[in-house]
Amino acid sequence: MSLKSIRKKLAKPEPSWQLCLLGLLGGTLASVFIILFRLSIESLQLLYLENIDDYTTLSEFQRLITPIIAVTLILALAWLLGFKYTRMGIPFVIHRLKVAYGSIPFKNTLTQFFGGIFALAGGFSVGREGPAVHIGAASSSFLGSKLALPHNAIRTLCACGIAAGISASFNTPLAAVIFVMEVILREYKLHIFIPVILASIIGSMMTNAVFGSFHEYEFFAYLEIDFWHYPLLIILGIFLGFLAKAFNSSLIYTIKLANNIHMAKRLFIAAILMGIIGVLVPQAMGPGLSAIDLILGENVAIWLLLSLLVAKFVATVAVLGLGIPGGIIGPTLGIGAVAGAFIAFVVSLIFPEISFTGDFALLGMAGMLAATLNAPLAALLTIIELSNQLQLALPAMVVITSAYLTSSQFLKNRSIFLQQLELQKLPYQISPVESVLQKHGVLSHMEHDYTLLQHANDEQIKYTLATQTTHQPIIVQSANEEYKLVQIDLNSHPLEGEDRAIKTTLMPAIDSQATLSEAYFALYEKREGAVFIYHKSKKKIIGLLAFDKIRLILTKGNI
Repeated sequence: MSLKSIRKKLAKPEPSWQLCLLGLLGGTLASVFIILFRLSIESLQLLYLENIDDYTTLSEFQRLITPIIAVTLILALAWLLGFKYTRMGIPFVIHRLKVAYGSIPFKNTLTQFFGGIFALAGGFSVGREGPAVHIGAASSSFLGSKLALPHNAIRTLCACGIAAGISASFNTPLAAVIFVMEVILREYKLHIFIPVILASIIGSMMTNAVFGSFHEYEFFAYLEIDFWHYPLLIILGIFLGFLAKAFNSSLIYTIKLANNIHMAKRLFIAAILMGIIGVLVPQAMGPGLSAIDLILGENVAIWLLLSLLVAKFVATVAVLGLGIPGGIIGPTLGIGAVAGAFIAFVVSLIFPEISFTGDFALLGMAGMLAATLNAPLAALLTIIELSNQLQLALPAMVVITSAYLTSSQFLKNRSIFLQQLELQKLPYQISPVESVLQKHGVLSHMEHDYTLLQHANDEQIKYTLATQTTHQPIIVQSANEEYKLVQIDLNSHPLEGEDRAIKTTLMPAIDSQATLSEAYFALYEKREGAVFIYHKSKKKIIGLLAFDKIRLILTKGNI
């Protein structure tokens, strides 16, 4: 099968083995870069840490200076790029999926890759999932662009790269698929679902081959929750709902405050704040593993839990709000774990014979993540896979629903990603018509049979119209390389008598990678005529697509 026929097949929103194969290739490419990203972070950390993400062994001065060194490196990278290309992370990827079919600028990806390494190695309270999503999306969409695939297929490839990136970063293949569908795409389509699953499988297999088959939080003891404990879980969920609302509001407020501060100044402010917090509460540094190690220790004082919760909360809000490149999910899980341990301590005052610390910490992660992202299913599967505990499902669902309803329904909290997009004025919503048309490439509906006349005069055009028997569309190529659609104007003359007038309509050019959306809006004002489809060069016409056909597809439901 030729590449031309493959492109035509991929232009249709249908399951195909070609798209599945491309999903595997895109997922493999994304996984390679994510593994390199993770290895770079761990290699840097082990130069000065005894264990990965454990900053408690550093001296106070070292904890103070480490974030400042990291910011210096981030700013050096930004200076090399002219302090441009600083938009990155999950909100930016969601925006690019909607407005650019998942095409990610290379220099933004460069900033995210190295900036994320410096931030995570520097002890900032950020996660690696933000860079994983960005890098995965950029890697796979780059493959689609190089192959000149239809834009709707590139969008699917981008989703595959995201799933592979998350799966390779955390070894959570199922959660990666649901995260893509629930948080990134916000829709479930079979022709997208299968390639995304395959890419996620590849990501998990590759990370298992390099890092082993362990899960991030499998060191937690197996959950032991009885049914009579469920009212306590509802209380935990309500507390997490309020905490998530406070977190999202605080982060958005911080972003607004930092909006008019120069990048260098705000990043150094973030570094100094992180360094001070690291000196006072070293377990607040990093994505959250140090905090979890502390809360799982024996005889942890209530004041220490409370100070760790406040420190982690403030550190995450400050560094992300001031623009440190990193993800929000890792520290959100850390905050949820500490919040769960805090509630467990209060519960232990009522039931001193039972220890709920580990159980409530795990459930706290699930509830906090669900309420912060407004993604309950993704949160549930993330915690189940990270802890490798299937029996977590039922109690986690109780906490998640309590937290989600409290946060979204009673406190009107919304997904932090959508709030960030709105604050940055990055569009992420499109009209229903555009949404439907973007799923189809022009190659799937264009007409191949037409008559092309080069530099023809009126007499030649009339003769062609008179002698034509197949009713093929007639296109005239003018001397200045413009293409015009030739039709008989039925409104200019009566049906009988004089020769009918010729009506010519200029045809806009549409690239073969485009979707029906671009063709529709190119003809939207006149609501007639057709576009001509070209491949690589506008001098090479390969087909045409009439406005009437697009309108018929929409009105008849044949799409």
